[in-house]
This record gives sequence, C-alpha cells and structure tokens, in this order.
Amino acid sequence: MTNKKNWHMNITKNWHQRHTEEMTFGQRLADTVATGMGSWRFIIWQSIIVVLWMTLNVIGIMHHWDEYPFILLNLLFSTQAAYAAPIIMMAQNRQNERDRVQADEDFRTNVEAKKEIEELQLRLNAIEVDKLDKLMEKIDKLMSKLDCE
Repeated sequence: MTNKKNWHMNITKNWHQRHTEEMTFGQRLADTVATGMGSWRFIIWQSIIVVLWMTLNVIGIMHHWDEYPFILLNLLFSTQAAYAAPIIMMAQNRQNERDRVQADEDFRTNVEAKKEIEELQLRLNAIEVDKLDKLMEKIDKLMSKLDCE
C-alpha cells in the first residue's frame, strides 16, 4: 500500500519538484553560490569591499597590509575566479540537465495530447458516420413511403 501511495505522490509532482528533490547537497550549494555570484547584490558588496580595501591601503589609517599594486587583492580575485568558474559551470550543467528534462517532459505531454486528440477525432468520426447512417435509413424509409403512395 505504501509503494502505491509513494508512486501516486511521485506522479502528482511535476518534473521540477522531482528534479529538485533529487539534488545532492553539493549540487544545491553550487546552485546557491552561482546564483549569489551572479547577482547585483554580490557585485555591489564586492565593489564596496574592494574600494574599502584600496582606500585603507592607500591612506594607511592602519598599517599597509597590501600596498599598491595590491598583489594580495589580485591573489584573492584569482582564487575567487579559480573557484567560481567550476562552480558556475556545475550550475550551468545542471541547468542544461533541467532544460533537457523539461523538453522530454514537454515532448511526452505533447505525444499524449496528440493520442487523445486522435482518439477524439476517431470517436467524432464514428458519431458522424452513425448519424449519417441513421439519416440515410430515414431517407430510405421516407423514399420508400413516397414510392408506395
């Protein structure tokens, strides 16, 4: 009974819900990081930090931990880019997979709809033929009555 219930619950979920539930922790993390890094919020905060970093090192309120040409800052950007690129590619690969699953699901839906439409056309044709047959019978009866008179 539980297998039947789980099967029914799985059928009622759409492809996106099933896909989301099947994602691993790493996949969810990669998607979250890629979404965050691809936002204006991230760009604005990163810009604020960079401007603050450069300002503090140029003015020297504290001691200069990364003097011009900001080699440590460049190293941090390089490290960020080294990690960001594969994470973003993982998220893009998953998006491609989601698109492929959605296309497959759309195709299946279209095939089922086509079959249903063809069945309806056959039923309508059968109804039309049945009606025409009955109409022809009535015309024949009417004609035979007219011929008898």
